[in-house]
Order: sequence, then C-alpha cells, then structure tokens
Amino acid sequence: MINYKRAGVDIDKANLLLKKIKNLVPEIGGFSGLVPVDRKYKSPVLVTSCDGVGTKLKIATLLNRHNTIGIDLVAMVVNDIITTGARPLFLLDYFACGKLDVKVAEEVIKGIVKGCRIAGCKLHGGETAEMPGMYRIREYDLAGFGVGMIEKERIIDTSNIKAGDVLVGLPSSGIHSNGFSLVRKIFSKKELKKMGDELLTPTRIYVREVLSVISYLPTAISGIAHITGGGMIDNLYRIMPADLKAVVYKDNWTVPSIFKRIESKGRVKEREMYRTFNMGIGMVLVTRRKWVEKLRKRSKGVLLGEVVHGKRGVQLV
Repeated sequence: MINYKRAGVDIDKANLLLKKIKNLVPEIGGFSGLVPVDRKYKSPVLVTSCDGVGTKLKIATLLNRHNTIGIDLVAMVVNDIITTGARPLFLLDYFACGKLDVKVAEEVIKGIVKGCRIAGCKLHGGETAEMPGMYRIREYDLAGFGVGMIEKERIIDTSNIKAGDVLVGLPSSGIHSNGFSLVRKIFSKKELKKMGDELLTPTRIYVREVLSVISYLPTAISGIAHITGGGMIDNLYRIMPADLKAVVYKDNWTVPSIFKRIESKGRVKEREMYRTFNMGIGMVLVTRRKWVEKLRKRSKGVLLGEVVHGKRGVQLV
C-alpha cells in the first residue's frame, strides 16, 4: 500500500512547520492575507517586486547555516520596491524543497521575519512546497513577492534625471546576493567554507535610509538604482535617460577586499567585476548638485560620480 508520505511528501511535517511559523507570525494560516489600505493616500499606487537569492543558497547549504538567507530574500525584494520611493507593505515567500527539514525551514523563515522587521513591512503568508524528485535532499529554493505603496505624485521618475546630477552611493554589506555562481566557480569548497562568514553576510536593507532621505528632502532624488544582477554598470544604465551617461569615479570609495580577492583569484577583468558585483555600493541615489551634501549626510553615502551628456551608458574612470 502506498500513500503521499511514501511518495515523498510529509503533510504532518508541513503542518508542524506551519505551527512554528504561526508562533512567529500569528496572523498567518488562512488561505489568503488581508491588507487594509491606509486612508492617508489620496491617489495610492501599488508597487510590486519578485526576486530570489540565487546560488547564495548553495553557500548556506554548504555551511549548513540558514538563519540569514531569509534576510537576503527580503532585501532583494524591498530594495527594488524603494527605488520608486514606495514604502514596502508586505511580503509573501515561497519555500520549495525535495524533502522538508522543519528545522532548516524554520531558520529560513525566522530570517524572513527579521528582514521584514528591518524593512518595516510584514510577512503576510507564503507557500511551502515539498517536491521529491525536483530537488536533491538538503536542497531548497526560495522566492519572495513584495508589495509597496506610494502616492502617485511622489513616484520617483528617472526621466527627470539631468546632466549635472550627482550620484551618491550607499555602501553594501558585502557581496549581497548576486554573483555567487562566479564565486563558486573560482573558489574550492574548502575555500568557500573558510570564507563562510563573509559570504553569508546578509544583503543590506536600505528601506529606512532611503525613506528617511525622501522624508527629509522630498524633491531631492531624481533616480534610484539598486545594484544587483548586472552590477553597477547594467543597473545604472537602466535608469539613465537617452543621451545621458553616468560617470563613476572608482577612487571615490574603497572597494571591499572580498571583491579584490575574487578578481585576483579568478583573473576576472575589471569591467566584468563591475557587471557582476556591487563592488561595495549596493544602492545609488541620483540628486541635484544643490542637494548633495544634505543627502550624503542624511544617507551616510559617498560621492560616487555624476551624470553628463553623451551616449547612454556607464563610464568607469
């Protein structure tokens, strides 16, 4: 006789995990979540984002440390949301595995709850999927879906970026959650384990800093770029209007040593590094020159570069 458990799906384990999640987030457990709309918004616009953590999950599994990867997930989602100036409201998560390990899943979700707390939003639910044959034992995948809200007239419109604007960079906490396929290609498992603390440092969540700047200087920001996949080059390119380019002065900040080790050990070309990693800058704010000093002081950012006339692109100098 066969049943679902013998087929590889343990519903009792899933229910046990749900009980543990409810201890962390009591309102979770229904078929859907309810989110009231704040009446202070006159013309509310919802802002959505979906992201994952990539092969940083492989590092977490290699070291059997899963308590921070959930923070990475939240960061990847909410950091995209705030590029519009929106305030993140809530997040849904998707946890998929070959065989459910309740302890691992609980650690991951604790990290998600912590990340949401840092970002000032809530975990409103999610999905746990046990799929034998889809993933190897001990492997899991993670995705997050977030929603924010902003007043229509306050949306940051990158078409307002002009020549003469200044780039202010907010420091990263390390590699964040991009480029790990290259990292894993360059370093051996032994080396990766030795570098574990550095590699698993959670992605920095910029919500409070960015919203603080917007609150203090409501009209100062003309564009925001989250430096994720594609690195500084591709992500700054995404927000540049036609006939404008971003000039980045590489000597204006200290690139963390982890990136120098990757570049040296892998013999990676400099431009490839800047297209793959954040190089120590996780978020870039574009502002008018008159606001630079106030914005830098408020955000604790560095003077990264400027916007000039020219073919749309990013120039490293």
